[in-house]
Amino acid sequence: MELSTKGRYAVMAMVDLALNSPETGSSARSVNLGEIAERQEISQSYLEQLFARLRRRGLVESARGPGGGYRLSASPEEISIGAIMQAVEEPLKVTRCDAHTRAGCLSGNRRCMTHDLWDELSRHISQFLGAVTLADVLARQLPGKADEIARYNRAAAE
Repeated sequence: MELSTKGRYAVMAMVDLALNSPETGSSARSVNLGEIAERQEISQSYLEQLFARLRRRGLVESARGPGGGYRLSASPEEISIGAIMQAVEEPLKVTRCDAHTRAGCLSGNRRCMTHDLWDELSRHISQFLGAVTLADVLARQLPGKADEIARYNRAAAE
């Protein structure tokens, strides 16, 4: 399974933005997309498209004029990687079945034998990305996130 460059580049750029504007809200320094593009070796025009989507989803704020650019709309602890991915990606779909209906991918709207496997994988990916924040990535606190999610799921089931 491979994520598209949209998602990967958006996460890279948001981590760069968080790293280079440590404060949040109106007191944060705006970061120019050209700076991010140069540091991350990503096309600025591609970043402009991604940041337009991130802004529409309320993950970043823009500032115009001299010294303008982008800043996070919330603290890095409040912005999940899942939210970033959802802002720029099509929904992750690992089954052939239509996610919006109960119809399956086989004739007669039957579900294939592996549907539940791929559906569950999709759910786990979504939960994992939703549990990891920009702050986790900046602090390199990713090991154990899967265990943390499993503990949460067990507690919720009890």
